[in-house]
Amino acid sequence: MAGTSSGEGGGQPALKRVMGPGLLLLFIVGDVLGTGIYALTGTVAAEVGGVVWLPFLLAFLVALVTAFSYLELVTKYPQAAGAALYAHRAFGIHFLTFLVAFAVMSSGITSASTAARAFSANAVQVFGLDLGDLGITLIGLGFMTLIAAVNLRGVGESVKANVVLTCVELSGLLIVIGVGAWALGLGEGDLSRVTAFDTGDKPVLSGVIAATGLAFFAMVGFEDSVNMAEETKDPRRDFPRMLLLGLGLTGLIYVLVSVSAIALVPADRLSEGETPLLQVVEAGAPGFPIGLFGVITMFAVANTALINMLMASRLVYGLSTMRVLPPLLGRVHPRRRTPVTGILFTTALAFGLITFVGAVPALGGTTALLLLVVFTVVNVAVLVLRRDRVDADHFRTPTVLPVVGALACGFLATPWAGRPAEQYRIAGILLAIGVLLWAVTVLVNRRTGAQVPDFDPASLAGEHPKGPRN
Repeated sequence: MAGTSSGEGGGQPALKRVMGPGLLLLFIVGDVLGTGIYALTGTVAAEVGGVVWLPFLLAFLVALVTAFSYLELVTKYPQAAGAALYAHRAFGIHFLTFLVAFAVMSSGITSASTAARAFSANAVQVFGLDLGDLGITLIGLGFMTLIAAVNLRGVGESVKANVVLTCVELSGLLIVIGVGAWALGLGEGDLSRVTAFDTGDKPVLSGVIAATGLAFFAMVGFEDSVNMAEETKDPRRDFPRMLLLGLGLTGLIYVLVSVSAIALVPADRLSEGETPLLQVVEAGAPGFPIGLFGVITMFAVANTALINMLMASRLVYGLSTMRVLPPLLGRVHPRRRTPVTGILFTTALAFGLITFVGAVPALGGTTALLLLVVFTVVNVAVLVLRRDRVDADHFRTPTVLPVVGALACGFLATPWAGRPAEQYRIAGILLAIGVLLWAVTVLVNRRTGAQVPDFDPASLAGEHPKGPRN
């Protein structure tokens, strides 16, 4: 996370407004692109068969509706802090604000753990290793240790660096699209598969809904862009255009990647293993240096993990400094000036997820579940905050959209959407850890008579990383 908050009333300097529409667009695209499409295409295909593109399209539409709610709020309150700030303004309940912030933090850890597993699977494939599931887990733990070491050392992410990272991640997906177009042009593959439903024992509708809930993981990340509001030159003018354009571009890329994948690799084969897009490149372009594509994939998911762990550890640090989590979690390394205990805490949680959960669908699905709950709160907050008038002009979304967004996100977060019970257990354990720490902190504060500062979500913005979310 980078910089300070807005400086309103706190004597802090304002963040420098450096982002024009072009950089903002690249940031949004880079935020959305990441582990989801690289790792979960095969899992989605296992749910619906050849229409693997349909869940990604539906997930895009749900994300788009919610994006309209974010647009109203970010242009109305152009401050960093995102969902926690909106929930606090709308409801004024400190515990709810804490839960929203901790859910966002937890989603960062589950997303990074998903990336660690995807990194391990691709490393095994690229280097031809035969290590079994235990070996993949150990690689994932080693990878997360390296992420923690980099995080402890201090990473000065910049918007310009994000442009480079976005281009690398985008190149991998464009390779898949290009390979698909090339192979189909030569008469290879089978484009007729894209209309074939195969939901197994489930009714078609149930299979599509379950797959959409999983594919939603690939669309998250756009909500992080609101944390750039204070560094955008003209957020009220640029955000609506660039956020909608960025989402539209990523949605189109995901559909084209899905079509290319299923046209070249049948759904039953695509759903085997944890490196679906590597299979697509191998099938469509046998002469392509598969190691290069594997490295691109590894780089994409590694960047996802780093950015998410940066975000999670800084959120823990922010919550600790506000005395809603134990002060111990707010310790800063005296030389590196990094939140050392926050990093160790979030890394320990990631270790537990990689070791005891491991599977990409469970971890990615839990990330989507946590954020679907947060998005439901944000969509409701838009309607509640209509009573709060501000002097400046701002984007106003049609009332029907946040209503539809709240219902859609709320439904996709329920068991009726075919979401496995395991995802609720993982999310419940993570939130229970947060609530326990919060309760202990409250009791300690009362017994010691500690002076607790006002719970200001805007201060959670702190120094925010600039990179992809999922």
